Amino acid sequence: FDQGSNIIAKSIAQRTQIGKIISVAGGGDTIAVVGENSADFTYVSTAGGAFLEWLEGKVLPGVEALESINEQKLVP
Repeated sequence: FDQGSNIIAKSIAQRTQIGKIISVAGGGDTIAVVGENSADFTYVSTAGGAFLEWLEGKVLPGVEALESINEQKLVP
């Protein structure tokens, strides 16, 4: 498992570096597998479940709150 996962992560990183793909990895366990190749991925998130929900298009409460504040452009 470890060897195969490392080969896949390295291949994804290489293809990202040359502009063939956009690579996305999310969750602590996934990032542990990606390891040293994570610097070459397009986007890496440690959020795990929340990251997957975001990819599904669900509204995340924290992001929604920040967007709301930004839209209000509160000026003292």
